[in-house]
Amino acid sequence: MASSHRKTAATTQAAADAATATLDNVRDRYLRAAKAWDEMASRAEKTAERRAVNEDAKMAAEPA
Repeated sequence: MASSHRKTAATTQAAADAATATLDNVRDRYLRAAKAWDEMASRAEKTAERRAVNEDAKMAAEPA
């Protein structure tokens, strides 16, 4: 999933930025961003999975 990959890359980048940050508030901001990106990626994956299940159920319920 391309969207999930981008968000995972953003999570990785934010975590890397946090590791190199010298100021505590900047590090905390990057860590919050990494957590937010990770949560968004998880939500997007769950939504895609649910959407696929719903579409499969609709296709199975349609008369042939």
